[in-house]
Amino acid sequence: MSIIIRPIVTEKVTKESEVLNRFGFFVNKKANKVEIKKAVEATYGVTVVSVNTINVRPDRTTKYTKSGLISGKTNAEKKAFVKVKEGESIDFYNNI
Repeated sequence: MSIIIRPIVTEKVTKESEVLNRFGFFVNKKANKVEIKKAVEATYGVTVVSVNTINVRPDRTTKYTKSGLISGKTNAEKKAFVKVKEGESIDFYNNI
């Protein structure tokens, strides 16, 4: 079971990484905070201070087409925001 799926690289998360030393990841839906902490420390070689998680619900969509009403949804995801010890950093581009 792979815990970390991919890092979140957006303007907001990049600013948080520079100012607050917090980094974001999409993680497995069944992973808990302890497993996420161990996976980040093992993968990137940093000391994790805290882990915050959030479950993102699926978005539902409805389209009106010639053949009728089509409904669908996106996948549910789990995000983890990891605070790293002061003075340490994660460089996503060297670890890909």
